[in-house]
Amino acid sequence: MTHPPGPPGRSPIRILVCDDHAVVRAGLLALLHSAPGIEVVGEAGSGEEALALARRTAPDVVLMDLQLGAGIDGVETTRRLRSLEPAPHVLVLTTYDTDADVTRAVEAGATGYLLKAERAEDLFTAIHAAAQGRPALSPPVADRVMSRLRNPRPTLTPRERDILAHLAQGLPNHAIARALYISEATVKTHLRRIYDKLGVDTRAGAVAVAKEQRLLP
Repeated sequence: MTHPPGPPGRSPIRILVCDDHAVVRAGLLALLHSAPGIEVVGEAGSGEEALALARRTAPDVVLMDLQLGAGIDGVETTRRLRSLEPAPHVLVLTTYDTDADVTRAVEAGATGYLLKAERAEDLFTAIHAAAQGRPALSPPVADRVMSRLRNPRPTLTPRERDILAHLAQGLPNHAIARALYISEATVKTHLRRIYDKLGVDTRAGAVAVAKEQRLLP
């Protein structure tokens, strides 16, 4: 395995690792400790712990998982980390690569988005890029981003999201109408628009796509 050399005369990049799986953290720490130009300043198993550690250690880059079990998730943790002073760069390291996950992370302020299946060399390169504020994306993620830019999907309105959430609970149209204080005809109109936007023609299809793209609360 080869490591990118650290810039001569510069301090090592200070890294904080946030992942709720202890075994994954241990593997990452072992990997990072072997890399020149990188110094691990802490590890966290939750978003709350990551925020507390970041305030104390002032890392340059936080390696952030998206799914963190109980408590705030990786996206919200990223948003709060980016509001700190000084604000660390956040490099998402996850197994999730849906359009919705990538969009939410980038909108929260993530500098890069890497998949855990990437090679160690790619991780080191991404860390050095993130430390300089340069974007770093896994090739599959970059492909999805480019595809989405070429073929943007219309976003759902707040009302359509409400209806979709009730749809996911298995409620029929009349029950959705009653819950949202609208007519059943209005529900049907919204459903047609939801189907068109998600590229489906059934209730089950709409729920499946919504789950895949993490559109449900």
